[in-house]
Amino acid sequence: MDQSDPTTHPTTEPECRWTLTPNSGAEGWVDGGWWPRSTDPATEFPPLIAAMAALGLPVLRVSFHLDAWDAGARRLTVHDAVVELAGFRTAQPHIVTMMGPHRRRTRLLVIPPATPGGAARAALRAAADTGAGTTAEDILRWNNVPGTPAAPRRPRQRPGSAGDSAAS
Repeated sequence: MDQSDPTTHPTTEPECRWTLTPNSGAEGWVDGGWWPRSTDPATEFPPLIAAMAALGLPVLRVSFHLDAWDAGARRLTVHDAVVELAGFRTAQPHIVTMMGPHRRRTRLLVIPPATPGGAARAALRAAADTGAGTTAEDILRWNNVPGTPAAPRRPRQRPGSAGDSAAS
């Protein structure tokens, strides 16, 4: 397998479509959202890495769900910085985690590239405004992003059946 470091200069790429929560100290499932144009890591990660670095959030490693992205190099060089790409099947499919110095982590909701513009922009806004306990799947589902799995159904309890014991 080729382990070369593709060198990328994201300034020639289209603008990165992403957002961050206004309160960086807020405790939520995601710190913002990102709407890539494809599932090619070599094309999509460099503009995001550059945009984060421009805000003082340097990225050393990107962690993502292996099956959600095309196969690619394990390292990228973006503006002379080498960034490790780490795909895992155990990672959440709609999350990328950008790791920087001092273990700083930024978790971004990934909006699927084929999502219609209105739904994608609504999901980006929601990702920036979420509170604790809101999952990536909730944000996507609430904003009608196609292909989002439905919420797991809970079995209905019949009235009077919970905790009742048959007493004769």
